Amino acid sequence: MQEFDKSISFDGRDIRLKLGLLAPQAGGAILIQSGDTAVLVTATTSKGREGIDFLPLTVDYEERLYAAGRIPGGFLRREGRPPERVTLISRLIDRPLRPLFPNWFRNDIQIIATTLSMDEEVPPDVLAVTGASIAVIQAQIPFFGPMAAVRVGLVGDDFIINPTYREVEDGDLDLVVAGSPDGVVMIEAGANQLPEQDVIEAIDFGYEAVRDLIGAQQEIMEELGISLVKADPPVKNEVLEKFISDQSSESIKKVLVQYNLGKAERDIALDEIKETTINEIITNLSEEDSIKIAAKEDPKAVNNLYKGLTKKLMRSQIVDNEIRVDGRKLDEVRPITCDVGILPPRVHGCGLFNRGLTQVLSLATLGTPGDAQDLGDDLHPEDEKRYLHHYNFPPYSVAETKPMRSPGRREIGHGALAERALLPVLPQQEEFPYVVRVVSEVLSSNGSTSMGSVCGSTLALMDAGVPIAKPVSGAAMGLIKEGEEVRILTDIQGIEDFLGDMDFKVAGTDSGITALQMDMKITGLSMDVIAKAIEQALPARLHILEKMLSTIDKPRSELSTFAPRLLTMKIDPEMIGLIIGPGGKTIKGITEQTGSKIDISDDGMVTIAAIQAKKAEKAKSIIFNMTRKLNEGEVYLGRVTRLIPIGAFVEVLPGKEGMIHISQLAERRVGKVEDEVAVGDEVVVKVREIDNKGRLNLTRLGIHPDEASAVRKIV
Repeated sequence: MQEFDKSISFDGRDIRLKLGLLAPQAGGAILIQSGDTAVLVTATTSKGREGIDFLPLTVDYEERLYAAGRIPGGFLRREGRPPERVTLISRLIDRPLRPLFPNWFRNDIQIIATTLSMDEEVPPDVLAVTGASIAVIQAQIPFFGPMAAVRVGLVGDDFIINPTYREVEDGDLDLVVAGSPDGVVMIEAGANQLPEQDVIEAIDFGYEAVRDLIGAQQEIMEELGISLVKADPPVKNEVLEKFISDQSSESIKKVLVQYNLGKAERDIALDEIKETTINEIITNLSEEDSIKIAAKEDPKAVNNLYKGLTKKLMRSQIVDNEIRVDGRKLDEVRPITCDVGILPPRVHGCGLFNRGLTQVLSLATLGTPGDAQDLGDDLHPEDEKRYLHHYNFPPYSVAETKPMRSPGRREIGHGALAERALLPVLPQQEEFPYVVRVVSEVLSSNGSTSMGSVCGSTLALMDAGVPIAKPVSGAAMGLIKEGEEVRILTDIQGIEDFLGDMDFKVAGTDSGITALQMDMKITGLSMDVIAKAIEQALPARLHILEKMLSTIDKPRSELSTFAPRLLTMKIDPEMIGLIIGPGGKTIKGITEQTGSKIDISDDGMVTIAAIQAKKAEKAKSIIFNMTRKLNEGEVYLGRVTRLIPIGAFVEVLPGKEGMIHISQLAERRVGKVEDEVAVGDEVVVKVREIDNKGRLNLTRLGIHPDEASAVRKIV
């Protein structure tokens, strides 16, 4: 296509769109730029594959170091394994796109977003989300768009659109809103305990900006003569659909109102009904019957139609009767139990959280500053994490067997959400210098394990003695929308997530929200429904919080006996080399002598860790004495290190020697130095003089007995 270049003035910042310039063989390609950040987004599709019953959508976000004008390190001198940040941005692009493709579409779709240039002001992620929409439309893929995304920050009392990195860091809100013409389709947010109403206003503010970007895309489509593809869905076999409905509906309804059934029992009962329906087709229908022919031609048709019928009946029960499959009311939370300290104290803190059949065990570990995760690379050189939250989802948690692999995108995403929810309440480094890692092990899953991780991790942190500002709880909200009828569900379980229209996770303290994550299966949601969901989540969060606080109401005053004891001290940065010594010899010696671990930051902050407090104190004393400044007239107990004809050298502090002239060894005349002292002797000395080169001249004369008895022995 011909080149097209358009600039959009957007809240004081320009967004520039270039089509037809790059990647001519991709189905659609756009270079989207703001400031010096430029992202190439491509969308390509291929023919559908036989036998699949899902949307084969792949989204990849790529960062290149040339974007910042740098060359990768290492032997290969090329980019290696992508960091978790890249995975999270890939998910951020995927989540608002996925519900806007027709649910019957089966062609492979691949979206690739590559950051070609990056400045230190404009984040590329929301640019990539909007660029993906334009690329998909250009590629003529069936799509219920356009779609766009913006970031909303809060600086002071003012919301701002697409804030810079610095504005996000200094503000109390980092919110990404994505939407379509039908409404909001995705929300991702971290907040510093903001009240519900403030968050609702921020989402509304963001969606207004999203509408502007959608309008700009519609103008581009009109200028280029591009229209949205409205492909028709495949033709349903209405005869087979009616047969399955007539055969199974009443039996499914009976199962759905058996509120005492557990998840496994309900699944078995529904599977038995499906098998009965399949057997009816196989055994009771002739080979010429159109129903049997349809089932043979498409073996998955019966299964898909049965799932669709189950979904329809479950949703109808909720909309018509406002009763859920487990008998709960729409705003009712499942039974909750909590426990802490169930493992030996070698685990620094643990919290067990149960909500219905969902069970999460979170375990907290306290580490030293050297355990912080260095995320720095040539694009983000100063990134470091002092709080790490990892989420594991083993197959046994859903009664399945499958190979264990490294964490996937889902695990990384859920861990990041729980981490974001807890960050606002963690203590500052000056107050609590530990690095903290929490691992959430999902032991049983039936909906909302990410919010279970937030709750279990709050318990684990308090059990570990981490002085969090406030406890955090979370709840997952769901939605059933049939025409104009809308039902919001509190604390959704697995079947409601799978057959529902929304998964809206809300976490926070009793003062406000700390994290949000909303994903849709429909093409958009109005602000009034979103506001109602956030407001309905508040009593649920407070109810859960009350159950948690009845187990442990505040952080423990004592750390585990196996947690490291940390001491901190500040030294002159010019003294760092003295502490480390040539080749690290000095600091290694202190570590071996005291059994402590020592970390020194560039600003001179020294953190000493040891299992026993007295070992840490010993290391601190050594470093203090090594770095303290000596003054004339001060008295020390030193050790003779070597002798020369005119005097003796004495180490008065670790690494600091002075010389006693032979005339200063005793009140009487000393003939030979060896007659008065020997190497290894401990002697009380006074600093007589510090010359202009910093050399110490010591004496044993004129020292009062009280001064001699007061000096501390160097150990």
